[in-house]
Amino acid sequence: MSGIYIHIPFCKQACHYCDFHFSTTMKKKDEMVDAICSEIVLRKEELTTSLKTIYFGGGTPSLLSEKEIEKVFEAINENFEVEKDAEITLEANPDDLTNEVIAQLSKSPINRLSIGVQSFFEEDLQLMNRAHNASEAKNCIIEAKKHFDNISIDLIYGIPGMSNDRWKQNLELALSLEVPHISSYALTVEPKTALESFINKGKIIPTLDTEFKEQYELLLSKMEEAGFVNYEFSNFGKEGYFSKNNTAYWQGKSYLGIGPSAHSFNGEYRSWNISNNIKYIKSISEKKLPIERELLSVNDRYNEYIMTGLRTMWGVSLLKVESDFGKEYVDYVLNQAQKEIEKKHLILTGDCLKIDKKGKFLSDGIASNLFKID
Repeated sequence: MSGIYIHIPFCKQACHYCDFHFSTTMKKKDEMVDAICSEIVLRKEELTTSLKTIYFGGGTPSLLSEKEIEKVFEAINENFEVEKDAEITLEANPDDLTNEVIAQLSKSPINRLSIGVQSFFEEDLQLMNRAHNASEAKNCIIEAKKHFDNISIDLIYGIPGMSNDRWKQNLELALSLEVPHISSYALTVEPKTALESFINKGKIIPTLDTEFKEQYELLLSKMEEAGFVNYEFSNFGKEGYFSKNNTAYWQGKSYLGIGPSAHSFNGEYRSWNISNNIKYIKSISEKKLPIERELLSVNDRYNEYIMTGLRTMWGVSLLKVESDFGKEYVDYVLNQAQKEIEKKHLILTGDCLKIDKKGKFLSDGIASNLFKID
């Protein structure tokens, strides 16, 4: 199985925390959609298996018109085999999801919505410079449930000024809406963002590590109580609603990234498109792929498997490590893991190495301790 990711690089306005590639001007949107369709044609030989997932990310894919979405699907269907039960996700902002738009999307091949709520509180949305308000966040979910069974929402914790009580209320409101999947991320301060500038100037007080930890532990507790499975560090799903797209990524499946800044992976190579809309469109119009490629070393692939595997409930399979990388890597990872096992941050169950509940907040650091450096 394979997946395809379509990057739509447009947003109505810039969120203060975001460092993804996007433009707030829509002048090139028609040309961009045409270029994306052309890139699909140019790269149709790169995937040799049928598509199990299609994911529209961004940016803000919900800014696409009905005709633009149809055009992209025509290009995909003409150049790839799409499995009948493929998971087809569109990321959407609440302010775009009017009743009319939701109804239109439900008639398209899209069968899963990922809604960027981030918070149900006005003060949080204003601090992050989100385009929607709290009322739109709630109402679009209620309307979307009339047309879509598979809905995910994003929530952010660790927002400056957010108390544990407000975070708890956010979670309780999300759970009351009975969506089957919730993704929740810590608000990280990325370089060259407005949020970093505000913090450096003393306009915003950054969140403390202890506050992040408390809110993450509250997240784990509330989700477990509600019957959600924490199948990956930041993702919680009801049975049958785990993201196939994200799961394929964590399990090292091949995927093709289309659009400016989009990344691809085929098991041996990682590649990425240029992060410039005008240069991307020009290059594609000349039938040239604006791509950089990197051949991954054995250590690179091992480290990536450790990093992604430990973030999931399935953990790291020692049998897979041996078959993919050799016995020396099994010996290495077990030796490196010993201290974390003694601290009860890692547990060894059968042939699987997993992060224990108390070690989840430290998962990135634990994984890096198991990396093999060239």
